[in-house]
Amino acid sequence: MTPRPFKVLGIQQVAIGGTSKERLRTLWVDKLGLPITGNFVSERENVDEDICAMGHGAFKVEVDLMQPIDPDKKPAVHTTPLNHIGLWIDDLSAAVQWLSANGVRFAPGGIRTGAAGYDICFIHPKSSDEFPVAGEGVLIELVQAPPEIIAALS
Repeated sequence: MTPRPFKVLGIQQVAIGGTSKERLRTLWVDKLGLPITGNFVSERENVDEDICAMGHGAFKVEVDLMQPIDPDKKPAVHTTPLNHIGLWIDDLSAAVQWLSANGVRFAPGGIRTGAAGYDICFIHPKSSDEFPVAGEGVLIELVQAPPEIIAALS
């Protein structure tokens, strides 16, 4: 196995799914006091999400509160309450190339711009014969860290 050409720098986000963002906001915004910093709606990804934040600067962690646009369609962002975890990556392209070559299964879609404006991709929650390494039931989002995050967390 070749040396790993990237580093996981820290938690970028935690995404929580439910049938109602109102109920999620009651806890995370009204009770815990997290500010809503944005909203992302995607028919393709069947999601309507509020983007909240805790912490500041390089130590800010997103808490995404997600509900499906259509609860009968896929992806079903509400069927797993902890939908996915996001990890800051210092070199996303190198990570994807190396992980793929080492048997990690990625979800369809490749590297693309995510809700917060960073390049992202997802490690699939389930393995396959071709790609025997996966998230073991957890969707894992790899997020390209911007220079200030790389500097702060390296």
